[in-house]
Amino acid sequence: MTEKIRRALGDGSVLGLRDRGVSRFSGLRYARPPTGALRFAPPLPLAVEGVVDATRHGPLAPQGRSLLADVLGDTDAPQSEDCLHLTVWTPAGDEAEPARRPVIVWLHGGALQTGGNALGWYDGADLSRRGDVVVVSVNYRLGVLGWLCPTGGTANLGLLDQAAALAWVRHHIAELGGDADRITVMGQSAGGLCAAALLAQDTAPRRLILQSAPLGRRPRNLEAAHAIGDALIGAAGASGLDAARRLPLAQLMQAQQAPGVRDALAAIDDGQGLAGLVAGGAMLPSGLQLESLAARADVLIGTTRHEMAAFTSHRAAPETQRMGDALFAAPARRWAQAATAAGRQAWQYRFDFAPTDRFGACHCIELPFVFGTWPAFAGAPMLRGVDPQAARRLTHEVQQAWLAFARDEALAWPPGPPVHLFP
Repeated sequence: MTEKIRRALGDGSVLGLRDRGVSRFSGLRYARPPTGALRFAPPLPLAVEGVVDATRHGPLAPQGRSLLADVLGDTDAPQSEDCLHLTVWTPAGDEAEPARRPVIVWLHGGALQTGGNALGWYDGADLSRRGDVVVVSVNYRLGVLGWLCPTGGTANLGLLDQAAALAWVRHHIAELGGDADRITVMGQSAGGLCAAALLAQDTAPRRLILQSAPLGRRPRNLEAAHAIGDALIGAAGASGLDAARRLPLAQLMQAQQAPGVRDALAAIDDGQGLAGLVAGGAMLPSGLQLESLAARADVLIGTTRHEMAAFTSHRAAPETQRMGDALFAAPARRWAQAATAAGRQAWQYRFDFAPTDRFGACHCIELPFVFGTWPAFAGAPMLRGVDPQAARRLTHEVQQAWLAFARDEALAWPPGPPVHLFP
């Protein structure tokens, strides 16, 4: 039975919901709304004051249809520029307690253009309940609002959002039953890429779970970012950044498909697409090689066997596997090797579970096993015909490994070169 719960937080308190031993606090703002004059500006911290209603999820960042909708299914969750919030799942109740649990901070994927923490796919209740851990899911700005950098703008706004969310977690998580000294950042796909990039910050946590992170995709340089950003701002009909702050959101979103923007992307041809990390911008130094950051963290890192089969025109075939190896698997192995060489612990895995011939063990297929959110994935084509008993077994094995890593405990396989297979 779900009941309301109230917990002291900051200079106020939050109202959440408690169900089967886990409390959920949703829509918690970690920064001021990035609207009006704050559009395209770095996130500004926001104190917790008064009584905050945290019983309802906040909106997703503005976005179009996911490139993986045909694999995962569609979503119709509300969207808004006022999206800088997070959700916390914690075993802590409404009374003060000494428990300080490990914390897992989740960064969703979506090519830096889609996704959000309000999606049922990423509900952290099952993981929190099973492992007695605190799970935090973060919203960050996407697409043109979070990753574009026209001349005079700030690069990597979405990454700055994530860093601001981590600062909020470090400051407040003890009040919600977590341990600020035991934080693991977990990210999948673009979220994993961001989790790796956050290591450029001295205050970043030193434990990472990187799921199918496209580490083979290098950050673009600031000059290229300016060229793409200027093309989009111009296509939207603005004379500069200040004018773009006053444009209707729909105008900016439509400009992402403009011919001039496509031409700018084709001219640069760096494999990033519209949204991407920028070296030489905020947080990331010029010429940054992401693998150089591997020495800074212990890591649980891996990929799926048929990553590229999730994308249009690809199937679970040998040539598709070679593409996935170049973008995902080979860079993951190099990251693990670099971490191990630096004296860090690195566990490697590969997810081979393949319910369908069409999608095989495609990009994203490990997500329902990590979160135990099978009802939310009921309509996902990549899982069609899955055997429930096999799914339960694999969910147990995956969660056991992920939680052991977050708790700094031994996994079922040794760290180092061996790659553990989830069949």
